[in-house]
Amino acid sequence: MCRNINEQPVYWYEGICPRSNKLLRLPRTQFVEAIAHELMQELAADEQYSREGKMYGVLLAETAQGKQQILKAFSGLLNGESIAQGWVPPIPGRDRVQLNESITLTLLESLKKQIIQLHEIPEREQYQKLSEEYNQKLKQLSEVHQQRKLERQKQRQNDNNSDLDEQSKRDGIEKRNLKRDRSSILNPLKQIIDQADKQILQLKQQRKRLSQQLQLEMYDSYRVTNFAGETRSLSSLLTSMPTGTGECCAPKLLHHAATHGLKPLAMAEFWWGESIGDKIQGEFYGACVERCQPILGFLLSGLESIELVYQDDWIIVVNKPAGVLSVRGRYGQDCILDRFSEFLIPVHRLDQDTSGLLILARDTQTYKQLSEQFQQRKIHKVYEAVLSKPITQKEGTIELPLWSDPNDRPKQKVDHRGKSAITNFRVLAPTRIEFYPVTGRTHQLRVHAAEGLGVAIVGDRLYGDPTSSDRLHLHARDLQFTHRGQTLTLKTVTPF
Repeated sequence: MCRNINEQPVYWYEGICPRSNKLLRLPRTQFVEAIAHELMQELAADEQYSREGKMYGVLLAETAQGKQQILKAFSGLLNGESIAQGWVPPIPGRDRVQLNESITLTLLESLKKQIIQLHEIPEREQYQKLSEEYNQKLKQLSEVHQQRKLERQKQRQNDNNSDLDEQSKRDGIEKRNLKRDRSSILNPLKQIIDQADKQILQLKQQRKRLSQQLQLEMYDSYRVTNFAGETRSLSSLLTSMPTGTGECCAPKLLHHAATHGLKPLAMAEFWWGESIGDKIQGEFYGACVERCQPILGFLLSGLESIELVYQDDWIIVVNKPAGVLSVRGRYGQDCILDRFSEFLIPVHRLDQDTSGLLILARDTQTYKQLSEQFQQRKIHKVYEAVLSKPITQKEGTIELPLWSDPNDRPKQKVDHRGKSAITNFRVLAPTRIEFYPVTGRTHQLRVHAAEGLGVAIVGDRLYGDPTSSDRLHLHARDLQFTHRGQTLTLKTVTPF
């Protein structure tokens, strides 16, 4: 099966990347819709899929070797089960709260039965029946009294009989007595009903608290991974958590692709089964507004096209985004090399959290030549950073040896047992700074800022305040080196 790369999308799944603030998009094309129609035919052939209406989805993806794969998913449960052979599994995490979920659901059902019982107490029907009877009696009595009143008015025109006043008083007493009887009968019933309504309100509030707590625990347990290798809980990605978040097709499909080294090419979601509301069998739909749309930006993060700053027959120089590894990690996370189909060798590395210029060699000889320049400190590098607080120094040099504590990886420590690390710096503005590293130790600039200057870089999750920003404000902005006998000077724009 081949994909038509020139095909125009009919819909975009899109969201803002929390790291780069860029709009990320994944298309729904006619080609992937055709794949979805093939799945519809399979569903139509098995009546179990028509028993209940739900969303289904397909994702066309590509392996690192360029081979296309098709993934399929269903929303929620299928015939009461979350796992079905041949379908993408649910997002991990729910199993961690399964026992508490079962206990809570049992309690919620018990509270629901109590509420129903309180709604159905016999006093409600008695009160309604007696209230109607007394209202009818009062109405009839009022009609009788009104008729008597009219008769008395006629009699008073001819005679000032004191008996007429007495009769009027008796009518008033009769009405007050009937109202008193009504109150004596209805008020006790009303008190019972009011007490029941008060209990219902308390039980509903209890149900709401339990339900919200369970939802929070579930969404805190659900962990989704994007294509930059970042894993976050749903509760950290959402301000509100509508029921069913994380169980839709799109998050299932994208999480599975991201954790299995697959690059998504196109996706489609459709409704199958009994129609509900505006959902019609066989129709395609976009991302749901409340549950999927708010997390699409995170899920698609890492799919940004890599900017090529320079390339020739021997090297490629890219502008690496923050959050992407230079080389594949121990857990198989997405890296720069995965974005290219050809064989490339990273000449040097940038931290996953650092963005900027990265040199990739196309052959081992070029790699060796450039590596020697790094080892001999002949490559001029300029990093730009934003500090969490202003500093008074205008420029200077930081010399602090760095040591990797095997018991606290990946953090680096200032320690005499470590390797020599030297950084020159120049302040551009009170909190904006340029670093000129002489050596190239792991996390050198981050530690030299935090320990040497006493001020961490904004967004540094290891040596500063991780909540200060959703990305590390450190960018490898400039590179100058010798390539094929020529001095090559490359520059990028700092993205913050």
